[in-house]
Amino acid sequence: MTLKYTPDHEWLQVDGDIAVVGITQHAQDALGDVVYVDLPAVGATLNAKDVAGVVESVKAAADVYMPLTGEITEVNEALRDDPSLANSDPMGAGWFFKVKLANAADLAGLMDATAYDELLKNS
Repeated sequence: MTLKYTPDHEWLQVDGDIAVVGITQHAQDALGDVVYVDLPAVGATLNAKDVAGVVESVKAAADVYMPLTGEITEVNEALRDDPSLANSDPMGAGWFFKVKLANAADLAGLMDATAYDELLKNS
């Protein structure tokens, strides 16, 4: 499995051509207490950078972007029922959706943990 990050603070845990997607610890720290999530429809095909969902907190609302082109295969219904999972376990139980990647080679354009840490240091 491979872990990748986007400049928009989404993470992807990739296994073959399936990726689990969520928001990073940094994103949830910036948002504060998450109170609502809007998740994409299962079966939807989205392009990279499309808005795939929305996360709302007591402080702000933010779009969740599709990291790579693909088809939504599953959404985290537990997150819909308990949005605070995005705060308590953003890189685990607080995942947002799973996507079947249209082209796994596109992963090369995303950041690894070292590059993402550099992004955070320089922002």
